[in-house]
Amino acid sequence: MRTARDFMIEIPVLDCHDGITKARQLLRDDRFREIYVTGAKKDLLGYVDITDALRVTATKSNVTVEGFVKEAAGAGPETPVESVAKAMREHRTDSAAIVDCNRHILGGVLLSDLFPVIISRNELAGSVAARMTKKVTTVSPEDTLPQVYGQIVESGYCAFPVVKKKRLVGLISRRDLIRSGAVRSAIAGSGAKTVGDVMTKEVVTVSCGRPLADAARLMVDNDVSRLPVIDGDDLVGILDRHDVLAGLA
Repeated sequence: MRTARDFMIEIPVLDCHDGITKARQLLRDDRFREIYVTGAKKDLLGYVDITDALRVTATKSNVTVEGFVKEAAGAGPETPVESVAKAMREHRTDSAAIVDCNRHILGGVLLSDLFPVIISRNELAGSVAARMTKKVTTVSPEDTLPQVYGQIVESGYCAFPVVKKKRLVGLISRRDLIRSGAVRSAIAGSGAKTVGDVMTKEVVTVSCGRPLADAARLMVDNDVSRLPVIDGDDLVGILDRHDVLAGLA
């Protein structure tokens, strides 16, 4: 049986008194979507993510991460990987903190690392249509980055399909926004860049009638965490790794 220890990696950890701007810098530069936060006894308090970091508009700020901490998925080093993935699904996180009996952080496990193993060892029941999220928030390629920034902060969603004349033309994520170098102008409500300038144009999609197992394989083969779902030419939903794991038989 494979356990959390087999997939454990070193992860960034912040003290609860560290500034939110430090979290933003780490999240911008690393592959992690969440950073774990410890308290006075170096015990796990929770995590902050990219959306939390974007909520603070000042480039230089004395605001600490303590006010943004959310409950984290946690597990012990000998926890089976299916149980670790279940904890992530329940908390809607992309990682889990691996802790000892005193809740001291030993490392972390990423959902992206567990996902291929779990779908290869377990049966996935049902179709894409049965598991997808049907209510999809979309944006237009002509929308400004300040508009998208506002939607990310308000909704907490990490990505939006980009639609033009009812057809899917791209995908824009919070990480696209950060990597574009346009965060400061978006925060200030200025700048000339639009969604079309920074979006990902080559988007992997899945048909709503496909088996869930096929969608899971598409995610693994293309190293993506979410798939827009189409019915003919129409966008009808979106499917992410958590949706797929909810279909474990």
